[in-house]
Amino acid sequence: MKKLLILFFMALTVIACQQVFKSENAFVKVKETAFMLDGKPYTFAGANYWQGMNLGAPQSGDQSRLLRELDELQSMGVTNLRVLAASEADSAMRFAVLPALQTAPGVYNEDIFVGLDFLLAEMQKRNMKAVMVLGNFWTWSGGFPQYLKWAGAGEIPYPQEEGTSWSDFTNYSKMFYTNDSAQQMMENHIKTVISRKNTITGTLYKNDVTIMSWQLANEPRAYDNLIPFKMWIDKTAEFIKSLDTNHLVCIGTEGNASGMDAGLNVFSDNDNQAIDYITMHIWMQNWGWFKPGDGDSIYAKAIEKVDNYWNDHTLAATQLNKPIVLEEFGIARDGSSFSPDTSTVSRDLFFSYLSNKVVHSIRNNGAVKGFNFWSYSGEGRPIRPGEFWRLGDALLGDPSHELQGWYGVYNTDSSTINIIQKVSSQL
Repeated sequence: MKKLLILFFMALTVIACQQVFKSENAFVKVKETAFMLDGKPYTFAGANYWQGMNLGAPQSGDQSRLLRELDELQSMGVTNLRVLAASEADSAMRFAVLPALQTAPGVYNEDIFVGLDFLLAEMQKRNMKAVMVLGNFWTWSGGFPQYLKWAGAGEIPYPQEEGTSWSDFTNYSKMFYTNDSAQQMMENHIKTVISRKNTITGTLYKNDVTIMSWQLANEPRAYDNLIPFKMWIDKTAEFIKSLDTNHLVCIGTEGNASGMDAGLNVFSDNDNQAIDYITMHIWMQNWGWFKPGDGDSIYAKAIEKVDNYWNDHTLAATQLNKPIVLEEFGIARDGSSFSPDTSTVSRDLFFSYLSNKVVHSIRNNGAVKGFNFWSYSGEGRPIRPGEFWRLGDALLGDPSHELQGWYGVYNTDSSTINIIQKVSSQL
């Protein structure tokens, strides 16, 4: 009998260990320059779909549209979505998505939070993973500017308005790295999100296998605040790890961006054990390298710059022994038109080139392991193409601080969708 009891408890121990191992494997992990899931390499074709939280809201959103668009993305082979897990806006906030999740420091719109619950629950059904963006350097989700305003830093200088420049805005937003009060507000939000229990699945966010990673912010830039910027990265990444040991952490920077003035360095910015993987954005139109209609010779020169940018970042990833994701890239419709009816020849050429580079990297054990194209507008259409978003307009992949109809991919853009489907099948 004693021997039987010993064998019984040994069996229970083995089963328990297997369950723990299986549970840990259900989260995306990093092993050198690879992502791992369920003990196997994890690579992906993904999309930016920041508006999912708002569409999922039961009262102010459109859950039926969200379900249709998730099905569309799934049919493309998209398995990874980069989404907002934060938005901050008081009643005076402009050029920001509304309704916001956080309407005042620590005050939440539960309708939007349930929208995020719903999004994650539906992504789980489709075996999709979420990159959860926790902040923003730009105004379109409130982000650093709203926290600064709440902290008493003064009115936000909106560069979209006459008499205000982008330099005025960046000089304001970069103050976040030296404003303890604004940073504390964001840390409070991070803790609130990570500790939330999903009202639909009953799972704590920190235990949800649907979440791949927490991202510090969308495109944070240092400019001349280099030391405070690095201190904020390290402190925030380590804070997240202290709350949640299951999920990966990344910064969300463009990498090096197009010029030194942005104050970014892909190697030193990501040189911290609490940062699990590197992100890279490539915006050859925003950076003045090429726009649709410039011609073949200019496109060829732009692609040279793209290749050099890519090589710089993959070298840094190899040196840091971390994987890298191309998490933003996009270009306007032909002729830089904002009309949904305009063709997408230049976009398709650019999407095909970059996505094939990702495939080549994966097949040859390179550091780049996935991509998220910018961005999916689905069935949303701009009411006033080429103008800024207003409350009541359809939510598009183009955020509210940018002209609507600029970069979003619609569910009728069959040639672009075919490229994504082809690449996802190769992965």
